[in-house]
Amino acid sequence: MTVREGRALRILVLTAVVGALVLPIMAGLFETARAAFGYLPVVGADHLSLAPWRRLADLPGLRASIILTLWTGFAATILSLFMAFALAGRVWMHSGGKRLRALALPLLAAPHAAMAIGLAFLIAPSGWIARVISPWATGWQVPPGIATVHDPGGIALILGLIVKEVPFLLLMILSVLAQIKAREQAAAARALGYSPQTVWTKILVPQIYRLIRLPVFATLAFALSVVDMALILGPTQPPTLAVAMTRWFVAADTRLLMPASAAAILLAALAMLSVALWILGERVMGALNRRRIVGGARRGWPIAVGAATGQVLLWLGTAALIALLVWSLAWRWSFPNGLPESWSVTAWMRGGWWIALKQSLFLGTVTVLVSVTLSVLWLEGETRAGLARARWASALIYLPLMVPQAAFLFGLSVAFLRGGIGAGHFAVMWGQALFVYPYVMLALSDPWHALDRRLDRTAASLGAGPWRRLFRVKLPILLRPILTAAAIGFAVSVAQYLPTLLLGAGRVTTLTTEAVTLASGSDRRVTGVFAVLLAAMPLVGFGLAFAIPALFYRNRRGLSGGRA
Repeated sequence: MTVREGRALRILVLTAVVGALVLPIMAGLFETARAAFGYLPVVGADHLSLAPWRRLADLPGLRASIILTLWTGFAATILSLFMAFALAGRVWMHSGGKRLRALALPLLAAPHAAMAIGLAFLIAPSGWIARVISPWATGWQVPPGIATVHDPGGIALILGLIVKEVPFLLLMILSVLAQIKAREQAAAARALGYSPQTVWTKILVPQIYRLIRLPVFATLAFALSVVDMALILGPTQPPTLAVAMTRWFVAADTRLLMPASAAAILLAALAMLSVALWILGERVMGALNRRRIVGGARRGWPIAVGAATGQVLLWLGTAALIALLVWSLAWRWSFPNGLPESWSVTAWMRGGWWIALKQSLFLGTVTVLVSVTLSVLWLEGETRAGLARARWASALIYLPLMVPQAAFLFGLSVAFLRGGIGAGHFAVMWGQALFVYPYVMLALSDPWHALDRRLDRTAASLGAGPWRRLFRVKLPILLRPILTAAAIGFAVSVAQYLPTLLLGAGRVTTLTTEAVTLASGSDRRVTGVFAVLLAAMPLVGFGLAFAIPALFYRNRRGLSGGRA
């Protein structure tokens, strides 16, 4: 009976996931594609044509935007992957793993917009770094005329993406080390005379990479389509394709909606082409690596430079978060002083941030509750049915992360309107759930499947039914992983910019939308306040995820969330 119930529950949750996640993405892509080919009745276009593509081709800077998008996306992904493997190699070969994780977690939790604003505060011509080294090292008495932010080459954007993606990839790598029995393989390789560095680069890295390919593809797709970071750090004339497309979507001229839709489809095609090129690069690198192995080369790739650079960038990200707090409390800070001349909480007392904070909390809480509930029911259905997750089911989970947001969000807003769902909180929550649920599901899957099944069987032998076992045995034991997954989902929800902007039609104000808007202004104090709150919300979520289980388990023994 339990197996039958498990299969029924699995089918029910799968139907809900397909209906609530997959079909909206498909509907969004369909509506965007129709608008890209001239069919958008709301603006009077009721027949298919190639006019939007011709209009897109005639828009100034399109070719430069495409080149810039590919350059920043590939450069950020390649460098992030190299530095993440180098840092993981240092952790594996030496000590310091806990310290590195402690440094990486706050950077991983901080939303992209908050990190981008902090980096802008650091590297701008009048930023903190220029202030610290002036005038004694540079002679600058006024900010230099150097384009360190919004530079034409996109270096600042690449830097920001690396600072955010290295912690993500690093934690992915460290999480799969146990799956490949790294210590046993290393012992055998060292017995053959291989150095630890060679073991890492030639034996372990290829195996680890196969296990993190999907996160790498998701990183590449995100780097190609990021909007909030590109608005704050990226070039402006021309911008990346995602930024240009977003500006056309929100422009007052409705005639730009169709070429903007064409740009969205073009961006999706670029993402698919980029993944295909990446796979081709994998094969080339694999062939070169096999030749080196067959040739008997024992020297591994040098990782010291990559690890040192990666660690410097992690510290740079930490300094960026500190810069947000300093600017939010600064009152008078003249260049080139290294610290503010006077401090004040005036920017905090203005209170304009309160509405955005409440909106962000509400949207994040509701979205996380829905996502955690779906994830628990999916995993419980798998457990009861005794079935492993199929590859196509995993593909459904990763689908929202692989498809660029810009490719379907405008079409999704059109589909919502056709279905009677107007722009507002419900549409934004649904749009955010498309991206929150995959992260919650991925974070909770391994702890759930690692649970000792003897506990469930023991409870069943005492007469507890499947639902009672779920609520009285599994959920209490898995409280910490569940809350950690919820904290990850909350961080993802807080960071959503494009879904909030397009599906909310400017009517839903969150910390992210306000921070990105204020980043282009001149008052760094107010911007710092919003960015500090934006960065602090996920950290508070993770703090609660660790504090609540400790409080819950304080008088219990033998449970995974407490102390024995």
